[in-house]
Amino acid sequence: MVKISWQGTVISIQPRTTVWRYKVDNRTHGHVGYNIFLDGEADGVKKRFAVAISEKQQQTVGFRISDEAKGTAWTKKYPQWEFADFYRAGGLKRVLPNDEPADEGAAPPWLGAPPDMETYDWRGCRVLSKSCWSGKCFKCKWAAMANVTIEYDWGKSQKFRFESFCYGPKSCKLYKMGKSPMVPYKGYGSIPDEHGGFDDLCTERRGWDD
Repeated sequence: MVKISWQGTVISIQPRTTVWRYKVDNRTHGHVGYNIFLDGEADGVKKRFAVAISEKQQQTVGFRISDEAKGTAWTKKYPQWEFADFYRAGGLKRVLPNDEPADEGAAPPWLGAPPDMETYDWRGCRVLSKSCWSGKCFKCKWAAMANVTIEYDWGKSQKFRFESFCYGPKSCKLYKMGKSPMVPYKGYGSIPDEHGGFDDLCTERRGWDD
């Protein structure tokens, strides 16, 4: 692990979601902060990168898309667990803040300030195709690339991967689920997740346009 300095333009702010999977009868979500995606320079290298920050840090600094931001962070100790390139961020600052009024509008993607973790938790999410996540949905505050832990051999071993999700309105015209995820388990091979079944459970408390 190495501490680095970074600076760049904020291009997306997404929830930093953790997911625990076991076979196909359980999918538990947790929300631990935000991933801030930037185009800029990290440790002297120009590139696109993501920095993991806490909910409290976002509430304090108030990052917005198009902000010029800077800070420090650490390289990942466990790359298989963490999608963001850097975490344990500090010294966060909006160098050139974007103070233009946020125009949420009625059409996606929604680029306003991200809500708190309680809101993401209440809304629940649906599986989102990775092509949507990396394309038209990338800047949306309702898109997320989650850190996923799969209970492969109960109590003995786990597998790790990243999956994309959407917390946005069910009526969103950009949304596509893509292929149903396969969940590996020792002795069973890979079991297909029921197409949309968990999504219905995770989002059952809100309506079509919520």
